[in-house]
Amino acid sequence: MKIIKKFGRRKKPRKMLFRNQTTQLLRNEEMKTTLQKAKEVRRFADKMVVLAKKGDLHSRRQANAFLTDKELVKKMFFTYPGRFQDRTSGFTRINHYGTRKGDNAKMAIIQLLD
Repeated sequence: MKIIKKFGRRKKPRKMLFRNQTTQLLRNEEMKTTLQKAKEVRRFADKMVVLAKKGDLHSRRQANAFLTDKELVKKMFFTYPGRFQDRTSGFTRINHYGTRKGDNAKMAIIQLLD
């Protein structure tokens, strides 16, 4: 059984948080967030890249259902299959950034690889 971190939110707000962060990561190809959130977002971002690599209609509909930007889905399915054809997994990188001033939370930068 996979352990899911709650992040002090109920199910629907937590799902929307990760939908928004995954959309932002795929749109900008880089994002700064807390380390634990980056580790969770990595799961969703890798899944979206795998769907783009498959490229069939069902995968496109699954990506449209999860991501909040429909133009991003078109871009993903057009560019990612060629960009990540050598990789089967591990499409993101997490770099530790330091700590956040105020609550001392560990920060990280998550990036899509080339």
